[in-house]
Amino acid sequence: MRNKYFLLIILILALLGAFCWREIYYPKEPGSDKTQVFVIEKGEGLRSISSNLKKYGLIKSKILFELYALLGNSVRNLQAGVYNLSPSMNIPQILTKFTSGDTIKEKITILEGWSLKEIGKYFKEKGIIKQEKEFFEIVGAPGKVGTQSQLVEKLSEEFDFLKEKPKNVSLEGYLFPDTYEIEPKEDLQKIVRKMLKNFDQKITEDLKKEIASQGKTLFQVLTMASLLEKEVKSYEDRQIVAGILWKRLRSGWPLQVDATLTYLTGRDSLELTKKDKEIDSPYNTYKYYGLPLGPICNPGLESIKAAVYYKESPYWFYLTTPEGRTIFSKTLKEHNYNRFKYLYGR
Repeated sequence: MRNKYFLLIILILALLGAFCWREIYYPKEPGSDKTQVFVIEKGEGLRSISSNLKKYGLIKSKILFELYALLGNSVRNLQAGVYNLSPSMNIPQILTKFTSGDTIKEKITILEGWSLKEIGKYFKEKGIIKQEKEFFEIVGAPGKVGTQSQLVEKLSEEFDFLKEKPKNVSLEGYLFPDTYEIEPKEDLQKIVRKMLKNFDQKITEDLKKEIASQGKTLFQVLTMASLLEKEVKSYEDRQIVAGILWKRLRSGWPLQVDATLTYLTGRDSLELTKKDKEIDSPYNTYKYYGLPLGPICNPGLESIKAAVYYKESPYWFYLTTPEGRTIFSKTLKEHNYNRFKYLYGR
């Protein structure tokens, strides 16, 4: 009799084990091509997650999902985010997605030379923010002198390159232009950190050493690079223009870079007026000597390198034609002639 009961228990356990194995490893809808967007909110617990999976028809058993997660020690590794799931996935496959953070990614592309205003507008169009001011509250107001946000102060502790940045300017110049993968509804601060980490990786030790050997700071080079990004098209021309502008600074000349005024006015350089050149702003390189208060855009690596590895030349003046060609001049007389010829004498 005992043997019969023992065999019966073994049979029941075997059947139960087979049932559990099937429920865990056999998907709800094998071969299904259906997909379901599934969201795990920050701080959401295992019970809530399993209930939602059951609700959306992605698993067959809440209890077995929770049991498998607990026995596999997956609970502590569950990551919040937006996931793309299918009823053709079994429980281990779903949990692997959750623990690896294999979330749905969106791509955003920040173009070289975009200012904070342009990035803020782009983020609004992409639905990342509702109003540009949300972005400026984090990175600082572009083109204005003021105290930095508490977040920027905190970021300065995380990123060494921000420690030399004056506290009264924004993060203009440091949000590295590139294509980034982000999660839907990703926190704006997290996106900003990604861009700063990318900047940190792009500024190599060789670049830092060369900048230091020239007696310059990264902030000064970044400011110069932002002028080059806006003023000149090719790398070779940027190197020559960088040499001209560094030479003007050494000689006590005003930089008189039109791009600093377009940064303030938002108008094309050919539309600038005499009144514009009198705007009282530390970004106005016609009114004030030296570099502007800070970068006027977020330059790419090529412009940064051109500002560092600049070329000396006999030129003191330059202009960029509407077609993007750079015309260099040795004298003011020659420069004025070229201005009439290439800009106004058409």
